[in-house]
Amino acid sequence: MTAEAIARLQGSDPLPPGLSGGVVAIGNFDGVHRGHQAVLGTAADIARRDGLPLICLTFEPHPRTVFRPDQPVPRLTPAPMRARLLEALGFDAVVEQAFDKSFATIEPEAFVSEILVDRLRARHVVAGFDFHYGRRRAGTPETLSAAGDKHGFETTLVPALGGEDGEIVSSSRIRTMLEAGDVAAAAEYLGYRWTIGGSVQEGQKLGRTLGYPTANLLLMPDTILRFGIYAVRLRRGDGSLHDGVASFGRRPTFDNGAALFETFLFDFSEGLYGEPVTVSLFGFLRGEEKFDSAEALIAQMDRDSAETRDILAGVSPISALDRRVAF
Repeated sequence: MTAEAIARLQGSDPLPPGLSGGVVAIGNFDGVHRGHQAVLGTAADIARRDGLPLICLTFEPHPRTVFRPDQPVPRLTPAPMRARLLEALGFDAVVEQAFDKSFATIEPEAFVSEILVDRLRARHVVAGFDFHYGRRRAGTPETLSAAGDKHGFETTLVPALGGEDGEIVSSSRIRTMLEAGDVAAAAEYLGYRWTIGGSVQEGQKLGRTLGYPTANLLLMPDTILRFGIYAVRLRRGDGSLHDGVASFGRRPTFDNGAALFETFLFDFSEGLYGEPVTVSLFGFLRGEEKFDSAEALIAQMDRDSAETRDILAGVSPISALDRRVAF
């Protein structure tokens, strides 16, 4: 998955003529998990069938964060990463509608007429079976279908998707899995290996002194991933992939400082400072530990590296999207 080619538009941006009159998938889509992919894939199928542009309408920030600013929603996929995933799924554009308390008061009919009809000129609207919109969530799947009949666009509502364990695939369940470090289970619900992104930061070079130089990413403050050691794969801006072992945490053996995601790449010696990268997580090795000496830490890092090489030697894509993201 290389740098995004998808058009990212703000809610107030005019839609380019070539993207007007398309199929519009609506939702928050935080995580772009298998449940979301059922909605997005349905929209993509319709767009291909009818030869129409494929647009995603989503909201920034997450509406629950606006209503509960003291309890912000930890994001599985910040807007740039969500856009990359949508691009990999074949979307032509994503419209990131600014969501604030003023927008939350828009009446359902105004949402339809001003955004779906006047701005996007939607020919077909696809949403989840429980999609609500407008002031006090008064807009329902039923009113959306009725609005489509009134304004001349078709509507398709997609039922919920269950996991192999019978539970509904949801962003909240995936967050719980990541809090436990269970990135393998999260991948099954996501339909791809959970992936983070950012520009490589220059750190204190502690890893270099240990013989383990790292590419460091500073993650969003609300990142819920468990502190620990992970088997990962890093993709550079040129598309090349590099296996490695990563540590997420506060480095208790040294400074117990700000949380940092540090990736040691196997058989790699180039500089990466300032370069945008993505890192896909394949497996959890162990929790973060404090060691009595640098020598003890190095010995454990050697074991972690060997275990990671074994894990990554046996991986294969779990979906077409996973192939685009992590292979």
